Amino acid sequence: MALTESAGTSPQSLYDPTGELLADPYEVYARLRETAPVQRIVGPDGRPAWLVTRYEDVRKSLADPRLSLDKSRALPGGYRGFGLPPALDANLLNMDPPDHTRIRRFVARAFTTRRVEELRGPVRRTADELLDALESGGRTDLVASYAAPLPIVVICELLGVPARDRRDFREWTDALMAPDPARPERMKEAIAAMLAFFTELLAHKRAEPGDDLLSALIAVRDEGEEAGGGAPCDAGAPRGDGGDRLSEDELMSLAFLILFAGYENTVQLIGNSVLALLQHPGQLAALRAEPGRTAAAVGEFARYEGPALLAIRRFAVEDLTIGGVTVPAGETVMLSLAAANRDPHRFTDPDRLDLDRDTAGQVALGYGIHYCLGAPLARLEMEIALNALLERFPRLELAVPYEELRWRPSTRARGLIALPVRL
Repeated sequence: MALTESAGTSPQSLYDPTGELLADPYEVYARLRETAPVQRIVGPDGRPAWLVTRYEDVRKSLADPRLSLDKSRALPGGYRGFGLPPALDANLLNMDPPDHTRIRRFVARAFTTRRVEELRGPVRRTADELLDALESGGRTDLVASYAAPLPIVVICELLGVPARDRRDFREWTDALMAPDPARPERMKEAIAAMLAFFTELLAHKRAEPGDDLLSALIAVRDEGEEAGGGAPCDAGAPRGDGGDRLSEDELMSLAFLILFAGYENTVQLIGNSVLALLQHPGQLAALRAEPGRTAAAVGEFARYEGPALLAIRRFAVEDLTIGGVTVPAGETVMLSLAAANRDPHRFTDPDRLDLDRDTAGQVALGYGIHYCLGAPLARLEMEIALNALLERFPRLELAVPYEELRWRPSTRARGLIALPVRL
């Protein structure tokens, strides 16, 4: 992402993967909050957009129905982003009500509190097994050995992916979240692989349904089709029965979104949270002494170093005013969750991790009708992952200076490439 030259920063400096936004986004965002809180920028796709950084403006905009997630609302020649096939693109990140409301209702019927809580045992067993493998070594990359493989098991358990079909999703998510300009084919290959994976998985779950989320979603979809009569409706086609049907594309897109968001965000949140604790030894000692505080502390971890720098892009459906600045209809708006969560007008001493902080209102997981459906699962995974790690390794410490850590070259997400630690 690059500021326009009128803001006094060269366009290359923020979009350059080696630039200051990657090295320290919070310093950049702090400057913008004070000098240009609603700023015309050049986005990651090279197209113009508006970047919003103050908490009050971001939170209001997250719930403003005049800011649409529907890409058809973008100006011709405007937002481009990366293209997904219809079978993966008909997801909640691209929808407004009433379709957004309809699909969230379907997910809520299958993604219950009971189903999340049933994952507690498998998550703990997986965490213990991963930590067992680290016992004999004095140093490890905690992202590769722990933060990345743990969510794979969780998501596969949730979706009912057979153990023989489980694989490392990191290559796919890396290709989408941190694309390599020198290898544009990686993104196309990842999209094709995900489409093939979910096509095969849906066929398998229809043939052999189980007690899992994907089987439940398939049952909801197929029951809706039977109730509505006729063949499956295509994405974008008129709905039967008052709009209560779920298309095949929407079903597959839901599975894709659960995997993509549930896996990607959790990997980053675990890694970022461990690093934050290692940088705040007092908070680390307090959490070791009272592991029961971990679940409640997830909000502070997400506020302090959440996985999403930006909310999903939005499009103005009419001329509107944000922070005293007029945004014309059809233009792209990027809401900085990271900047909002470090706004000193909302959070006292925001650049300090404080596990006793009241984080009510933090926006790391969204706000309003687009608040993350997977928040309860994220809290469960974080609680177990951190408690198991800290319990097992009481002398855990960074193995390299902080300055040597490498962050993924992404303007969308904040996550470590590796986290070298001594156990």
